[in-house]
Amino acid sequence: MTLRFLTVRFIAVILTGWCAAAQAEITIVIDKSGKGGVPIAVVPFEWRGSGAPPHQVADIIESNLSRSGRFDAIPREDFLNTPHERSQVKFTDWKLLKAEGLVVGRVVQTGNDFQVEFELFEVFTGKSMVGLRYNVRANQMRKIAHQISDVIYEALTGQPGAFDTRIAYVTVETNSVGSRTFYLEVSDSDGFGSRKILKSTEPIMSPAWSPDGSQLAYVSFEERRSKIYLQRLSDGQRTKLAEYGGLNSAPAWSPDGRRLAMALSHEGNPEIYVLDVASRQLTRLTRDRGIDTEPAWSPDGQHIVFTSGRSGRPQIYRMASNGGNPQRITFQGNYNARASYAPDGERLTLITNQGGGFHTAVYFINSRSLQVLTKTLVDESPTFAPNGAMILYATKSRGRGVLAAMSADGRVRQILKVQQGDVREPAWSPLNRKL
Repeated sequence: MTLRFLTVRFIAVILTGWCAAAQAEITIVIDKSGKGGVPIAVVPFEWRGSGAPPHQVADIIESNLSRSGRFDAIPREDFLNTPHERSQVKFTDWKLLKAEGLVVGRVVQTGNDFQVEFELFEVFTGKSMVGLRYNVRANQMRKIAHQISDVIYEALTGQPGAFDTRIAYVTVETNSVGSRTFYLEVSDSDGFGSRKILKSTEPIMSPAWSPDGSQLAYVSFEERRSKIYLQRLSDGQRTKLAEYGGLNSAPAWSPDGRRLAMALSHEGNPEIYVLDVASRQLTRLTRDRGIDTEPAWSPDGQHIVFTSGRSGRPQIYRMASNGGNPQRITFQGNYNARASYAPDGERLTLITNQGGGFHTAVYFINSRSLQVLTKTLVDESPTFAPNGAMILYATKSRGRGVLAAMSADGRVRQILKVQQGDVREPAWSPLNRKL
């Protein structure tokens, strides 16, 4: 039975409060340590229009699937033909290439709009797994390519894709006399479409997405003091949440979006507190002479992990989200910090130092085992993708701060290099609602 295409009217989300799109050039380098993913062929989409298409949709899809670590794209120079619809597909040719999945499609210009359609086939059986048709504007082409990637990823893995999501991060530019400018930026999950939403001559730190993806909490050192702000992305409206005496740092949203955990030192030592966003009621959770900081909530809201120096060196502790006796959970190495949960609640990603630098690692809560994923010397701020399949973190490359996204097993790594400035403090948004 031939699958009928479903037509989707794509509606852009306009973020009116943002500054103009950043013009910084981004270079993407994908590094794979061996094969092991599902072989998939993404055929260049047929183009029916004047001039060149706004974006090469198939290239974006292939890049997304490759960097997830779950798929190995078959080189296009090996293709025996380039079909664009089912009637043109010769499945025996794709079986010879050992492809398990095949993606074909086309982009048709209709006035100022574009019709994008694709179909995914299971090569062994010749069955169509999914097919969709979208009507979009030119400036929506990359976003729809990410949505198509999500559909394909879910059809082949049974798990939601996370390509149509966003990342927040901080860039730092230094001028010729050494003065620094800090920017809080948001981009697509692959680093494209970056927009600056805050500019400051003082440091910006710790961006954290609200669970619905509509707001960012972050730390700003405006007026030379750390303060925690909440900023709505739709119109740029800012609200000051915390400006207590001393340190105000490390905001982390509860899964229900009603509370923020944070580290405050207004009562002396840095401790973990929880702030009710609506009522501004503040509750203290920890009491210790060691420094407690970097809280993160479990997906079910029942626990909070945090970094503490109470044992003499930074290690990860866990406690009930309403307080109680914290329990140390990391013991490997002399430094473990900046932990955050995977969506399954069974893993943490964190920074570890076991004698050879600060590396991104995954801690498995049930087995209490730690898997080091990187060999770089200085990593920071790791965060899981909202589907748990990838990890985003900041690292150093040739003396500059860059973003890196790797598969959760560390097999595939993608480096996002911005032409100017250092990049740090990344945070991955929640899953977008599909339209």
